[in-house]
Amino acid sequence: MNAKIPQTKKALFLNTIFWGFVLWFFGYILGFIFFALVPKDLLGWAIMPFGIAVTLWVLFNKIARKESKCYFGLAIFWTLIAVAFDYLFIVKLLKSPNYYKLDVYIYYLLTFLLPITVGWYKFHYKAK
Repeated sequence: MNAKIPQTKKALFLNTIFWGFVLWFFGYILGFIFFALVPKDLLGWAIMPFGIAVTLWVLFNKIARKESKCYFGLAIFWTLIAVAFDYLFIVKLLKSPNYYKLDVYIYYLLTFLLPITVGWYKFHYKAK
């Protein structure tokens, strides 16, 4: 299944924001589900493989861009969404000031690097 490239800047922006929010919300909901199943200190590590798998699926099946550099912008927006929503809905709303640990920093790094890596793959490796 190949995604269609959004035709307007508005559609491109909405596609970027929509999938960034969906991916963040997926991890947020998994956090509530796993909270009862996994020790609190391992929560992020338990969620991460699922988050990576779903993010890769979205990048390969739902995201299409005209140029590889557009994936850099996607990475920036998705990372900003993750950082802002984590702060608002986990640190502030759930009063979790000790949220920021190694797993969260790796999650932010992956949120930034996965779109760039997939964009590079789509335009430089797969295109050959």
